[in-house]
Amino acid sequence: MAEHDHSAIKEHMNVIGADGVHVGTVDHLDGERIKLTRQDSVDGKHHYLPAGLVAAVEGDTVRLSATAANAVDLFEEAE
Repeated sequence: MAEHDHSAIKEHMNVIGADGVHVGTVDHLDGERIKLTRQDSVDGKHHYLPAGLVAAVEGDTVRLSATAANAVDLFEEAE
């Protein structure tokens, strides 16, 4: 699999799973992790997703290689 240029990932982009289900909204890129905003988090906390899950960046949408449910299972909580 080709390495993606994560510099295309910008603040406020919509993050969706491979199944098209909304996962979250980008707060910012933090190294090799995508920090999601608290606003649409189910528990009101920031979560991180590994940037390696990104399958494509299309317009203002980040599409993951994992389904939304699988991506949520991979969340890392902000400390």
